[in-house]
Amino acid sequence: MKELISFWKHIPEHINPVAFRIGSIQVHYYGLMYLSAFLVVYLLVLYRLKTENIGFKKEVIVNYFTWLILAVLIGGRFGYVLFYDLFYYFKHPLEIFLPFDINNGFQYTGLYGMSYHGALIAIIIASVIFCRKYKLNFWLLADLLAPVVPLGYTFGRLGNFINGELYGRVTKVPWGMYFPLDLTNQLRHPSQLYEMLFEGVFLFVILWSIRKKIRIPGGLFSLYLIGYGVIRFLLEFFRQPDQQLGFVVGYLTMGQVLCLIMAMAGLILLIKQSKFNLDRRL
Repeated sequence: MKELISFWKHIPEHINPVAFRIGSIQVHYYGLMYLSAFLVVYLLVLYRLKTENIGFKKEVIVNYFTWLILAVLIGGRFGYVLFYDLFYYFKHPLEIFLPFDINNGFQYTGLYGMSYHGALIAIIIASVIFCRKYKLNFWLLADLLAPVVPLGYTFGRLGNFINGELYGRVTKVPWGMYFPLDLTNQLRHPSQLYEMLFEGVFLFVILWSIRKKIRIPGGLFSLYLIGYGVIRFLLEFFRQPDQQLGFVVGYLTMGQVLCLIMAMAGLILLIKQSKFNLDRRL
């Protein structure tokens, strides 16, 4: 049993985040996890269209996913810059979208740092513009995506774990792990796995199971905002605060502040849409 526990604790130290190389370019598992996330969400959306008669044509969704992918990548990157390291990137603006280190020679490094909340904001903006352009119902589109998106985040958090990044706070629990990026070499919560399980799998199961029962326009989207916001807010207590930020409001991290705003927005939206739906019936 001791050998098994010891093996578990040191798993991150034996994981190579690089899947393979193409010349000087390294292809990381993290990037492959992004591809897997997009594919899973896309297939589940098509499944919903086929089995639930939601009202969108497949061609529309294929077109929309180009917008969605760009929104995730651009919004996620800009969100990280804005919310988590603005002063650094203000001094190094080229590094926002330049995946090369030009200070120590011309070396490919990839892009480090993506923000979930930045991606979410960009997706909402892109979706509103897309729906206005093609005269579609935004709430119908939001409710189509809401139950399946958490499963996509499962792959993202797995990618964080493989990278050994976003690890948890110091702990003594027997399932704690040692992460190679932790220079203090202390036992820590595997917070990426917590988030993968609860923000991803758990939230997906809940929303997927009730997707046909919610009749309020924007209802599923509202519940998604509340669910993710509350779950991540709680899990952030196990996650190591970002080194460059630390705690931003009392003992709350930037992620927790953004999640509080997100959950409150979801609650307000749910109340508003419920009232609107009730008034329309009357």
